[in-house]
Amino acid sequence: MYRCINNKLSMSHHEPEAKIFACSQSVYLAEKIAAAYGVPLGKVITSTYSDGEFQPSFEESIRGLRVFIVCSTFPSADNLMELLLMIDAAKRASARHITAVIPYFGWARQDRKDKPRVPIGAKLVANLLDAAGATRVMTMDLHADQIQGFFEKPVDHLFASTIFLPYVKSLGLENLTIASPDMGGSKRAYAYSKFLESDVVVCYKQRKVANVIDTMELIGEVKGKNVILVDDMIDTGGTLAKAADLMIEKGALSVRAICTHPILSGEAYEKIENSKLSELIVTDSIPLKKKSNKIRVLSCAPLFAEVMHMVHHNNSISGKFIM
Repeated sequence: MYRCINNKLSMSHHEPEAKIFACSQSVYLAEKIAAAYGVPLGKVITSTYSDGEFQPSFEESIRGLRVFIVCSTFPSADNLMELLLMIDAAKRASARHITAVIPYFGWARQDRKDKPRVPIGAKLVANLLDAAGATRVMTMDLHADQIQGFFEKPVDHLFASTIFLPYVKSLGLENLTIASPDMGGSKRAYAYSKFLESDVVVCYKQRKVANVIDTMELIGEVKGKNVILVDDMIDTGGTLAKAADLMIEKGALSVRAICTHPILSGEAYEKIENSKLSELIVTDSIPLKKKSNKIRVLSCAPLFAEVMHMVHHNNSISGKFIM
């Protein structure tokens, strides 16, 4: 905003409001984030060539502004590619700050070499975002916390527990026990149990191949308990369905599951419907492919909008973590 002082133009130091844009597959979430933030969703047009190549373009000026680009990078790889192209376009349009808002950070299961001659996909994605021109990354419930260290730019790592815990408390469950479906998620389960002052049990599973469980054992007692399984994502649903069935078999009163990212591929919906799970509680970081009476969606949009507002105004975000 310019003001005329002594016949000279002077620029006021009022910081302009940020602009929010979205990749095509994340518009549903970005609209809710923008509404909660209090700004309209920015206009982007994507031109597609006959061979499938596409080119996004910003249809409004972003010069000198902070832009938030919302895009969950679940497969196909087009989502990641669209995000990279939009970051590059924003950089070349002279945006001052470019924050990649990635509610679901895809390729995160490739966070280390677990056997010879495999890539570390999460590190590669971090390098691509950096090369494209992102000045900040905002994400939620990474598959492995150490992925934050793959970036040279600031990373705001949000926790969906901020959304889930108030809902769990509202259920008013007695004899509550928190469960982890595998050894790797035990840290997350202990964090939930500490806040809810409940016991913890852990499932021990062995896989012969990816997404196929060979054996599962339960470490801990669930008889007469209302159990809540906690995980960062649900893909085929095999682990959670098997864990729920095992716990009911061991005498649990009810079994619910909390999963931040509902990938739900293959026959996941059928497995959930046919399992002993009372309820599957997820966020809207990834759009559901179909509706299910057993799946309850809690929106992460208000959390992202609030943190984006704090980041834009250079306020601390540590108060948003309740565990």
